[in-house]
Amino acid sequence: MNKLISITTAIIICSLLVAHVNAQDSVTLKSLLTEMTDPSSVAVVPANRYTMHQASSYDRRSVSADQPGWFANGDFNQYIRTEQTNGRTEHVMMEADGPGAIVRFWLTTVVKPGTIRFYLDNSTTPAIESSAFDMMKAGLALGPALLNPHSSYEPEGKGGNTLYFPVSYAKHCRITVEFPDTVIAKKSHYYQVNYRTYAKGTKVATFTMNDLLVTRARIDAAEKTLWKAPLYANGKKISNDLHLPPSARQLIPLPAGPTAIRDLQFSISLAKGADTGVALRNLLLKIEFDGMETVMCPVGDFSGSGYGGRPVASWYRSLDSNLLLTSRWVMPYKQTARVTLINQSPDAVNVKFTATLSPWTWTASSMYFHATYQTAENIWDAKWDWNPSKPTRGDTLAPIEWNFVTIEGGGIYLGNTLAVDNLMDTWYGEGDAKIWVDDDRFPSEFGTGLEDYYNTSWAPVVLYQTPFANAPRADNASSFGHNTFTRTRNLDGVPFRKSFRYDLEMLSWDGGRINA
Repeated sequence: MNKLISITTAIIICSLLVAHVNAQDSVTLKSLLTEMTDPSSVAVVPANRYTMHQASSYDRRSVSADQPGWFANGDFNQYIRTEQTNGRTEHVMMEADGPGAIVRFWLTTVVKPGTIRFYLDNSTTPAIESSAFDMMKAGLALGPALLNPHSSYEPEGKGGNTLYFPVSYAKHCRITVEFPDTVIAKKSHYYQVNYRTYAKGTKVATFTMNDLLVTRARIDAAEKTLWKAPLYANGKKISNDLHLPPSARQLIPLPAGPTAIRDLQFSISLAKGADTGVALRNLLLKIEFDGMETVMCPVGDFSGSGYGGRPVASWYRSLDSNLLLTSRWVMPYKQTARVTLINQSPDAVNVKFTATLSPWTWTASSMYFHATYQTAENIWDAKWDWNPSKPTRGDTLAPIEWNFVTIEGGGIYLGNTLAVDNLMDTWYGEGDAKIWVDDDRFPSEFGTGLEDYYNTSWAPVVLYQTPFANAPRADNASSFGHNTFTRTRNLDGVPFRKSFRYDLEMLSWDGGRINA
């Protein structure tokens, strides 16, 4: 079964039976922008198969889970190698053979001086050159959906940004950074580069700066669309006004397939005095496709809001201040579909439910949408130490990895929501995300810190909203109390054939516990 997955700690996945899909047209900047802005693209196996990889500045002392450095936290100034190029000293951040595409480039620093260069197809002349450790200085003229400055960003100082503008290459890609002197080089520089590697033989057009000119209208249209996601215009709408007393459940059958849910809306009204957080955490959304339960998740977490019903504005989902939840995940099914709302809260809930559907041609590449969640209390969050060979400072318990999700089967991982009740008065998210795919002996993705995964930098975190990552809740500047992060994956979705595992190092500034 093919799967599309999201976690809340909610998880989103598309799942799929093994399918053979013939390669399609060439991968170009235009085709990647089209894929990025077409919600249905994640509901099918990609026509041009790829694997997802990440190069990052993770601490190189992290070699294996059975060695002391596995929780090492010096996740900066780590490079593949240092080389001489035309008399320059350049540090290699990422290198990969093609065909491929850079689909996410996150970075941050405390100082900006430096030069970043993208060398494509073994050229000695960079295709992209940024005059600082800052992609805002690369002359790409992109809006904040495709090149997002972090909430901590200072143009001439601290902070970073995330590049979602895709950079494709036919043969090879190498990204380097050069610093003006050793003093600057020793300052903290962090990065993550997510890239696709397509199957051999896939035709990929290598990016040039001229593409920015000839594709400008398409780039600007993508920027606008990512900020103002439209609802599906031409489908059949089904609406129901539902009253759910405590312990009630309401089944909503949908038309026979093959059909696809194009969008879902839930307009939620609560009784006077009802607790919004309790209501949205205890109003469960269950969806069954072709006799299989694939979605079971609280509606608040399904929206990406976490606990409390705070607004979210993202590409795939939104929740506004009036508790109107909109999902734009495309969910195809072959024969039958049923939506059930279950009210486990102590108060009655009223919901106006609307689904937009359209015909769908079901093929071997069609995928089912999955979303699930888990909760845990008193998760141990150890105090990190620069020296990973000794017990963490002041702690008697060793650090742990908390498993977000383990999935057996095939699909594409598309994101998660992490809703935390932090029981400490300091930052809880010093640990790295680790993603294991299929037969990995080392993680396909090894992160550099919790906030980095969610496209921001420098904790504790303030509120922000972007198309693919959001922090809708942060109760206190210290990070004590409720905090929510959510990130959905688009061109950076992670395909897997046999298995997928997402673990998070539980490391903090002072040591303590969290609920999630």
